[in-house]
Amino acid sequence: MISTSPIHLEYYTGSLFDAVSQIATQNPKGIAFDFMGSSVTYSTLIQKARTCAHALIALGLKPGDRVTLALPNCPQALYLFYGINLAGGIANMIHPLSAEQEIAFYLKDSQSTLAVTLDQFYPKFKTILPETGVHTLIVTSIKDALGFPMTLGYAFTQGRKIGKVPEGEALAWNAFLEKGKGATQKLPTVKAADPAVILYSGGTTGTTKGIVLTNLNFNALSQQVIAANPMFAPGDRMLAAMPIFHGFGLGVCIHTMLTSGGRCVLVPRFTPKSYAKLIGKYRCNFIAGVPTLFEALLRLPGLDSLDMSSLKGVFSGGDSLSVELKKKLDRFLFEHGATIQVREGYGTTETVTACCLTPWDRYKEGSIGLPFPDMYMKIVAPETDRELPPGEEGEILLAGPTVMQEYWGQPEETARTLRRHEDGHTWVYTGDLGVMDSEGFIYFRGRAKRMIVSSGYNIYPAQLENLLDAHPFVQMSCVIGVPDPYKMQKVKAFVKLSALAEPTEETKAHLMDYCRKHIAKYALPYDIEFRADLPKTLVGKVAYRVLEEEENQQ
Repeated sequence: MISTSPIHLEYYTGSLFDAVSQIATQNPKGIAFDFMGSSVTYSTLIQKARTCAHALIALGLKPGDRVTLALPNCPQALYLFYGINLAGGIANMIHPLSAEQEIAFYLKDSQSTLAVTLDQFYPKFKTILPETGVHTLIVTSIKDALGFPMTLGYAFTQGRKIGKVPEGEALAWNAFLEKGKGATQKLPTVKAADPAVILYSGGTTGTTKGIVLTNLNFNALSQQVIAANPMFAPGDRMLAAMPIFHGFGLGVCIHTMLTSGGRCVLVPRFTPKSYAKLIGKYRCNFIAGVPTLFEALLRLPGLDSLDMSSLKGVFSGGDSLSVELKKKLDRFLFEHGATIQVREGYGTTETVTACCLTPWDRYKEGSIGLPFPDMYMKIVAPETDRELPPGEEGEILLAGPTVMQEYWGQPEETARTLRRHEDGHTWVYTGDLGVMDSEGFIYFRGRAKRMIVSSGYNIYPAQLENLLDAHPFVQMSCVIGVPDPYKMQKVKAFVKLSALAEPTEETKAHLMDYCRKHIAKYALPYDIEFRADLPKTLVGKVAYRVLEEEENQQ
């Protein structure tokens, strides 16, 4: 008997702000989030969001206007995110560490009229703002969110390294808030179907696109996640280390918790050591991350006394979790008092984030679980609508209430990815390969776009990476196809070694022998290159495209 979450749910029809405001009405003194030693109640969160909404309107924001937030997980990001929503705007969430020209692209592509960032990132914005349509830049600081003792400490440590923003060149945080205090102007009505957020992603074709997500998309996700986790209770703490500019961080770690009476422990800058410390300090009940985050946690020394018995859920997503890493993580959890195992999920930014998850009470090795309520998944022959039988590999398609509205300003790309079938559903063509078994469990097989074709054979890098990652000498790997005049492509592996091995020819020979024992000859890497580290994307995945570009330039 499979235990599953409900098949169907009744979804909230209000806005993102309204969903959180409901919780604040029910429990105004409940803690919404913790940040660097300070705690903020739901009533304060709503009050600050209202002030931000009125301040934005005072600055000329109109319904549908885009506001770019280039912020880490900090209180100002939450106040603004829900304030933008209340004012009828669209929050354009970007990585604050993006390069100048990347920021310029995001601002121009989204046609943002306002932008907000931290003082430490101001120099990048100053350089590119004249070429964008942004008329007001709001600059805040981490110290704006701290109490007096912490503010003093920050000023004498990290704050000393940050240059002052010249007066008149940007609107300071407190001056911005003053514009919204005591305001009484009428606020617009925001509907469930209205666009609320733009998240930038490589999409299904690998080119950067703005994914437009609605109020319903996020609110539906929140209800689905809670329905799939019956152990959740109001007041439970989530360690919000996944960034707010990523669907996983914003949708699961923050919005799901805040619309359910949970408590977010905001982590502005991730380090394995601080992550472990916060789990213990706040007795966190839920943690979520990508496999590289958990890999880093496992390798951290000095955690013998870490108590993880408070955990009710550990979620892995954003990238494929190898069977071997899951076993290591489960063992680590058990050794530190936890009574649960890591649960893997799968999704795309086109559906906010996760749309399926390993059930809390049943695990199948290698599976990414079962769909959330009202989420539909099917396996089709790639680029067709022909559904394949259980056990046959094909392209993963997704449908349900979290499916995006569109790619911002790209109707052709939208039409290529979103297709309506005769069943009445609009399906996301993910470009990912997978298999469904007879019980409906899904198995991820890799990106169709990452497929290597060598001498006519199809080779899937994710499968080879899982094999290499299972070896004790390997901490992390990335497999790519390298141009070859005879085979079209040949396989090359990049490896970051664990502490158990040195980057020698002997180690390379050992790993090659290991590969020969486990994979077909046509799929063998012609070379294994050792790296001190592997390039990462903004959300912590291995950036295989960077390695492909390096090889193509040689």
